[in-house]
Amino acid sequence: MIGNLLRAGVLLAAAMVFAGGVAYLVQHANAKVDFHHFAARPGAPRTFRAVFHSAAAFESEGLIELGLLLLIATPVARVAMAVVGFFLERDWLYVTVSAIVLLVLVLSLMRAV
Repeated sequence: MIGNLLRAGVLLAAAMVFAGGVAYLVQHANAKVDFHHFAARPGAPRTFRAVFHSAAAFESEGLIELGLLLLIATPVARVAMAVVGFFLERDWLYVTVSAIVLLVLVLSLMRAV
């Protein structure tokens, strides 16, 4: 089950990033490229809510960022599934260790936002 979860998460994230990349290339096909100056786009989504709204509106950058968030969420979901699996097996040592790892992952992701 865990292998299938990881495989599905990576494939879904890759498909989302690919779709966003294709949409970006279509939308910006005639844009002039300047490699000498890099500046972030001022209206780029910066929060989870903004990314979800952007992806829901089928904006290319929102789709790409949602795909990257899915890629980050995949191993977190794997650890959560391990907690549940160990709990069902009543292996309390591994439940505790996995729960601590999950807590560290979630807290670090919350801090990064």
